Amino acid sequence: MTERLDGSWFTEIFDRHGSAFSLKVSHKLHDEQTPYQHLEVYATETYGNLMVLDGCVMLTDRDNFLYHEMMSHPALFAHADPKRVVIIGGGDCGTLREVLKHPGVERVTQIDIDPAVTRASEQFFPALVESNDDPRAELLFEDGVKWVDNCPDESIDVLIVDSTDPVGPAEGLFKTDFLKRCHRILKQGGLMVQQSESPLYHTDSIIKDLRNDMGEAGFDSVATLPFPQPVYPSGWWSCTLAGKSCDVKSFREEDAAAATFARDFYTVEGHRAALVLPPFMQRLLEK
Repeated sequence: MTERLDGSWFTEIFDRHGSAFSLKVSHKLHDEQTPYQHLEVYATETYGNLMVLDGCVMLTDRDNFLYHEMMSHPALFAHADPKRVVIIGGGDCGTLREVLKHPGVERVTQIDIDPAVTRASEQFFPALVESNDDPRAELLFEDGVKWVDNCPDESIDVLIVDSTDPVGPAEGLFKTDFLKRCHRILKQGGLMVQQSESPLYHTDSIIKDLRNDMGEAGFDSVATLPFPQPVYPSGWWSCTLAGKSCDVKSFREEDAAAATFARDFYTVEGHRAALVLPPFMQRLLEK
């Protein structure tokens, strides 16, 4: 993927798929080369602020709730009683905010390698960091893979891998070896969720490979949940859940329906529907 700024338009080009996504911008708010990646923030005319990493759109004010809610609530409601949660990546802190809406969660540790992303979120996306001072939250800035290596066996209820695309700093988070390490630190009945790219573009590659690798890593059940995401390639995204001695295709529907915390996208009905993959995905996954 490549980035181009022509006049007042930011464009992310997806060469391999012959498509692109553009947003009309008014000016650049931030430009920083961190030790890990090129971080930019733009003010757009209709999507609020826009964060870009290495030329790839990460989030906007307008539609980030879609991703953050689907990366957190399906996994937390699929677990019988989540108390200890870990987020690998997630430096913008939007997923952390959603996880902390669950009153039963006792501790959330977020591990992101690049503190610059969190600093930029604090400055330009203040709504996403409003829960960072919650006493249940712990923010660490280090290598998530190494953190997992040092984590005790069977000590985590839910592991959320909120990563960028499987290149650069995030490449190791999509490997079978890393998934085996994740399986090791999850308690019995625990589960993990990982962002798994576009159903339209990546079902027969990244999504299929990830599901197979999760099975090889020892997980008993796997489910991929598609959801809309206008600013990502194809406008359609997914997360994939994997369970350790639990069925991730079932969830606490009564608890989800009774939850009173604010959300803009997640519903019981939407969760149930997302578990039913469209026929083209089923065909590609069964090949």
